[in-house]
Amino acid sequence: MSSPWRISASVTPSGVDGVYGRSAVFEAIADGLNVAVTALGADQRAEVMRFPPAMSREDFEASDYLRSFPQLAGTVHSFCGSDRDHHRLLARMEAGEEWADEQRPTRVVLTPAACYPIYPALARRGPMPPQGLVVDVSSYCFRHEPSIDPARMQMFRQREYVRLGNAGQIISFRQEWMARGQQLATLLELPHEVEVANDPFFGRGGKIVADSQRELKLKFELLIPINEGAPPTACMSFNYHMDHFGQVWTLRTADGEPAHTGCVGFGIERLTLALLRHHGFELSRWPKDVRATLGGL
Repeated sequence: MSSPWRISASVTPSGVDGVYGRSAVFEAIADGLNVAVTALGADQRAEVMRFPPAMSREDFEASDYLRSFPQLAGTVHSFCGSDRDHHRLLARMEAGEEWADEQRPTRVVLTPAACYPIYPALARRGPMPPQGLVVDVSSYCFRHEPSIDPARMQMFRQREYVRLGNAGQIISFRQEWMARGQQLATLLELPHEVEVANDPFFGRGGKIVADSQRELKLKFELLIPINEGAPPTACMSFNYHMDHFGQVWTLRTADGEPAHTGCVGFGIERLTLALLRHHGFELSRWPKDVRATLGGL
């Protein structure tokens, strides 16, 4: 078991809470996790999609993310002014004054979850085949929740398998992947438990939505202890969105009905920290079977 100091040594603080550099060891483990997740889903015949950590602001606005999670969103602004405006910006910055209002929002925002860019992209193709679709997607994501806890980063990687189709297909997919996620945690020799969960919806109205999400069991999380003396941390999630994204982006099944969607998400940074916490910093001393699962790490 690794000490908190050794775990913190695997990431480099940037001066901003929740934004870290990663060491060679950290990245080797992260790469191994992606190998393991790929192997776990090898039979899914998934379409692979990789996006940068930004998406269309228009698609983001359509998603209703700002309605549910305004506190987490990150927009991208840029300077669009004249020479005179530029001089004013520099003068304000040199005087230690606020200068951000000299910028204007661009047409992109930071991606809040790896799956978000795929829905509008797939909707533009038209109705999906009768068997639905499975997509393997990965991206850096941003959520504005600054913390000194390395297990709660503002910029982090999500790897997901996303299922699109009818309700029965999604429910079956999620049940199957809850078992597969636990299988992976067992192969990695990580203590874990799966519990019903909710997303951090904003405000008083958000509590009602969160309670409904739990009551309907739309979200489960696989929890692993990372921080000593703290509750275990969500390292995987298993989600059923019902037809929300199908309605938002006019995603249609082969028979023209709004598509249902669901996903399994793997938090690469959190799983890496969990492995360091439970197996130590010296990779050569890790259990042989764990290293094999991670591609011969």
